Amino acid sequence: MATVPAPPEAPPKPTWDPREPVRPWLRPTIRIRLTLLYGGMFLIAGILLLSIIYLFTAQALHVGVADLPFKIVEGKVQPTTDWCTLPEEGSGEQFNQAVSACLQHQRELALDDLLRRSLFALLGLSIIAFAFGYAMAGRVLSPLGRITRTARQVAGSDLSRRIELDGPDDELKELADTFDEMLDRLERAFTAQQRFVANASHELRTPLAINRTLLEVHLSDPGAPVELQQLGKTLLATNERSEQLVEGLLLLARSDNQIVERKPVDLAEVASRAMDQVRSEADEKGVEVRGERRAAVVQGNGVLLERIALNLVQNAVRYNVPGGWVEVTTEVEHGQAVLLVTNTGPVVPAYEIDNLFEPFRRLRQERTGSDKGVGLGLSIARSVARAHGGRISAVPREGGGLVMRVTLPV
Repeated sequence: MATVPAPPEAPPKPTWDPREPVRPWLRPTIRIRLTLLYGGMFLIAGILLLSIIYLFTAQALHVGVADLPFKIVEGKVQPTTDWCTLPEEGSGEQFNQAVSACLQHQRELALDDLLRRSLFALLGLSIIAFAFGYAMAGRVLSPLGRITRTARQVAGSDLSRRIELDGPDDELKELADTFDEMLDRLERAFTAQQRFVANASHELRTPLAINRTLLEVHLSDPGAPVELQQLGKTLLATNERSEQLVEGLLLLARSDNQIVERKPVDLAEVASRAMDQVRSEADEKGVEVRGERRAAVVQGNGVLLERIALNLVQNAVRYNVPGGWVEVTTEVEHGQAVLLVTNTGPVVPAYEIDNLFEPFRRLRQERTGSDKGVGLGLSIARSVARAHGGRISAVPREGGGLVMRVTLPV
């Protein structure tokens, strides 16, 4: 009878975490580099300071004949300084005490001189040490500055930036490599999201266009019943709102990234075109559209910038009151191009301002059943402004309405 072989034993579990990278002892980590740097600086500074103090001490202890506070002339001891006085007559004990006092005073002078020179030497070495430490700290921390600059560029929606840090394989390079890997994943995620939105919007536009064509053909039939014509108009309006929603989502997805291709665009011309497009709607509502537009040239995408102005002016006209007005101005202020849209209208609470820039949000939580839009206008305007490196803000106008301000770098 054949014996069944015993099952192989499972390998022992590792006592270390396999996810943790192996760190050899000789790896030039930033801790070791900083330890060697500052320890070496301290050692060199200590050696220099001890050497200087030794030289000063040796100089202070070197006493020649000319340095003595007294001298012997013709068998008599005569002082050579004003502060050393010796008795001309007296006992030997008094004479010895006077000589000792002179030598003590000379030692105090030597110690004072040594202390003064040592303080000057310490001051000089401190200045040199601070300057050298500042330079070395800047050199060691320069990778952090590079990481910070890249992070700021990425914060401006430029996910194509990478640190690509060179140098020793220390903690800073590991941080930079991890940051680059994170940016790769984020870029892929954002690209996939934008591709999905673009493809979905494209797929949705086709059936909506077919529905619109069928409804328009049906409404063109003069023999259709009145009820069917009314239903067709309702469906056509609903289909038009769905098309606006799809176009808004597509534009919002396209404008979330930094603008790569930039051309000179005059905000005055963009604002004039937007005002011309809403002129008929403003006349129907009895709203006056006015304003003084000065040249304000920026670098950007003309189509997207025109959409900012059009969305703001359309909102200003639609959310207005009969007999109201809309004022559109453009100018260059403090090195930035400014588009200002002011309108009359209902009173807007200050706490509702932030909600206006959220997608599908309108004043007083109105979300459906409105002919004023799909709730993406201000979201698109903010996204386009950020993509151009600018910002958009809104404040309630006294008496009702809003003051919308768009600032873009020139």
